[in-house]
Amino acid sequence: MVKKGFAKAYIVLMLLFMYAPLIVLAIFSFTNTQNIGTWNGFSFELYALMFKNKDIMEALYNTLMVAVTSSIVATILGTLGAIGIFYSGKRIKKSMEAVSQIPVLNAEIVTALSLTILFVFVGVEFNFITLLIGHVVLTIPFVVLSVTPKLKQMDPSVYEAALDLGATPNMALWKVIMPEIVPGVFSGFILAITLSLDDYIITAFTRNNSFQTLSTYVYGATARKGALPPALRALSTIIFAVILIGLIIVNVRTKNNNGIIKERR
Repeated sequence: MVKKGFAKAYIVLMLLFMYAPLIVLAIFSFTNTQNIGTWNGFSFELYALMFKNKDIMEALYNTLMVAVTSSIVATILGTLGAIGIFYSGKRIKKSMEAVSQIPVLNAEIVTALSLTILFVFVGVEFNFITLLIGHVVLTIPFVVLSVTPKLKQMDPSVYEAALDLGATPNMALWKVIMPEIVPGVFSGFILAITLSLDDYIITAFTRNNSFQTLSTYVYGATARKGALPPALRALSTIIFAVILIGLIIVNVRTKNNNGIIKERR
């Protein structure tokens, strides 16, 4: 009993440590004050100011556009790459698996500098395409890591049976392999979009100076004024709420699906 009580208390303390800043931020998003810690009455004024702030809305739009576009490209390339690596020969497979994990272990600043030097050497102007390439390079390895376990869990004889029954390799890919690895593909996409939304270093090195994302906007606002615009507290609260609701929906659906599978068994 003592061990269980200690374990529960430890978990509660860890959760409070992790989520206390978010809770405080959310609470003070409902009062119009410049600094957190001063309560000026309950209001939704910061939320109204957020939608009226053209700079914040433009940065949010740019961030979502880059994140969604790069995540779709990274998911397609990463999924195909994972399948190619999985069905390669043993030597090539081991080598490619090691190479695909280097960007994950590598410092992000090294990747950003490498891309910058490459673009300058080739003579490419920094624009949306260079930014997109940077985010795709950042997220592809994580898609590969998400899809590979699902490929390893799959029964390899199913693909071979499809070929024996007359299916072409392309047909077997879409009819047999893809349905088996959809959860891994979806997890890779979610991970890619999360990394892209949160990225600052690669964005700062590969973007055009006139193109603002939320990360560069927050950094610029802090550097210029020394304090963040209060309206960003409202935006942060909305983002946190959307992610929380999404996680709850996914967990509830997963629990219901597991319950249906157990009933059928």
